[in-house]
Amino acid sequence: MNPDLLWRYAPSLISGFGVTILCWGLGGALGLLIGFAITLMNRLRIPPLRWALRAFIEVFRGTPFLMQLFLIYAGGPSIGLRLGATTAGIVGLGLYSSAYFAEIFRAGFASVPAGQIEAATSVGMAPFDTLLRVTLPGALIAAVPSIVNMLIVLSKETVVLSIITVPELMYQVQTMAAETFTAFDAIFAMAVLYWLLVETVSRLGARLEARVTAYLAREERAA
Repeated sequence: MNPDLLWRYAPSLISGFGVTILCWGLGGALGLLIGFAITLMNRLRIPPLRWALRAFIEVFRGTPFLMQLFLIYAGGPSIGLRLGATTAGIVGLGLYSSAYFAEIFRAGFASVPAGQIEAATSVGMAPFDTLLRVTLPGALIAAVPSIVNMLIVLSKETVVLSIITVPELMYQVQTMAAETFTAFDAIFAMAVLYWLLVETVSRLGARLEARVTAYLAREERAA
């Protein structure tokens, strides 16, 4: 490994890492919002809407992310959708992850004990209040571990964005390898930076899960 080489390309690698974090953060946030909206719309129990949402989930879960990315970036102009590479990458990550987040939220809602909902109804709580004060908090608490895991998986999917020329970390690593003919140094640098990202997300997720567990313990004692 050549430290001088890594130092020379450090600005490019750090810049690419920043773009990676940007795409991952915005794509993850978009996926969470869309996934949550899908789950709420599914609860309306309107058959045509539920069929359409189920089709959306199955398509995005059942096809490769790379194919979806190409359709958004290269196929978009054919229907009047012209997005820059970075924007297309963020949208692609958001749509791809939304299908998984929708299933995570669905499982979270399903985990809420029916007795709690029945108790809220029996005391005269309106359906919206029941959703806001009883169902939603329980569902979000149950979904936390799976959400953290999905965010970790999504951080690794960002390497695919280099295919559509998003100047993220993998793109900068490929440029460094092509210019210096030293693939090992470039790949080693990428591995370290991705490890830092995943480790940070894992530790933050572990702290969040610990707080959720402590909150549940306090609620059980109070009950």
